[in-house]
Amino acid sequence: MSQPPVLPVAEVARLSSEILDEVGTVVVGMSRPLRTALATVLAGGHVLFEDVPGLGKTLAARSLAESLGLRFARLQCTPDLLPSDITGSYVFDPERRAFEFRPGPVFTGLFLADEINRTSPKTQSALLEAMAERQVSVEGTSHPLERPFHVMATSNPVEYEGTYPLPEAQLDRFMVRLAVGYPTTEDEEAVLARRLARREDATSVRAVVDPATLLAMQAGVEAVPVDPDIVSYCVALAAASREHPAVEVGASPRGSQTLLLLSRAMAVIDSRDYVTPEDVKEIAVPVLAHRLTLTTQAWAADLAAETVVEQILASVPGPASAPVARG
Repeated sequence: MSQPPVLPVAEVARLSSEILDEVGTVVVGMSRPLRTALATVLAGGHVLFEDVPGLGKTLAARSLAESLGLRFARLQCTPDLLPSDITGSYVFDPERRAFEFRPGPVFTGLFLADEINRTSPKTQSALLEAMAERQVSVEGTSHPLERPFHVMATSNPVEYEGTYPLPEAQLDRFMVRLAVGYPTTEDEEAVLARRLARREDATSVRAVVDPATLLAMQAGVEAVPVDPDIVSYCVALAAASREHPAVEVGASPRGSQTLLLLSRAMAVIDSRDYVTPEDVKEIAVPVLAHRLTLTTQAWAADLAAETVVEQILASVPGPASAPVARG
């Protein structure tokens, strides 16, 4: 497959701003989570939205897919869902007298697994290969997925009845875990006002880019160099998570790599061809918190993983000098 063209940083930033503005016409009060979600897509990753029901997580994912021009498929996860309901399966064709593969909903541009923790870990694991290798293997045959391909999943807090905690391997495949949070009074009033103005529940946004342009935007992000001091800073943060007294299992090298890749995408969205320590700090919590396994004592003390990451950020010194713009 030929390599996509590389868009300059200024063009990627312009299109990113246009995408966020378009999504903002229907999604209210989620500017920061949407910005991080778009940066995750530009960095080639997958997004997990975890929060209580009814906050617009599904609407945000669908609107982002529409603005990116990606084919969108949504699957409602339930306890009786089977892996083949995600990947597809071989079905006997009586006319041809042969088995043919019928793709599942994962064969799309942006796949939304709604309430992913309501299905069993066995079914959740059907997404592992798709998220890591952009392919699906069924009965010994590998089937490539579309390019670009991204997964967005929503998850309810595990204390809700009828949910399964996501295994660590599954969580680690998500580049970020984002919390939406309740809207402010003004934002909630804006949601109601827009619903009255539409006179219907359905919403839609226009496609700002197409899949080919999105691949070129991702190539533009990949072309941005990173100062060695920033690389060392990402490694130091991941290493500090493994040594924190409240952490039983810290972030893996995939965590430090994700810090690096996502901070680069955040810089590009801000029209910069260089990464600063502030870019790393901005995304450290959504990148690292879901990768930490806390000790029993930390759980008993009601210590949140997000708080641990904030403590790590406060204890690990940043680079002595900030990178400067390339000529």
